[in-house]
Amino acid sequence: METFLTKDALVTLTGRRRQSKQIEALRTMGLPFWVNAIGQPVVTVAAVEGRKEAPREKEWVMPRISHGPKKHA
Repeated sequence: METFLTKDALVTLTGRRRQSKQIEALRTMGLPFWVNAIGQPVVTVAAVEGRKEAPREKEWVMPRISHGPKKHA
């Protein structure tokens, strides 16, 4: 199963061939999307189907480093 819509599927969904017009249509539709490095809108299949996407792993946070007990003067 594909994760992202194909270029043809995006044209069908938006009714537009130009990337800028596709982005405009996606914003109007309220569909979540990203714009990749070459300016193409990228839409997940899950977003179109209305499925919740798998939760992302919790972001890693560097643990606090303990320098031992504080010495009072």
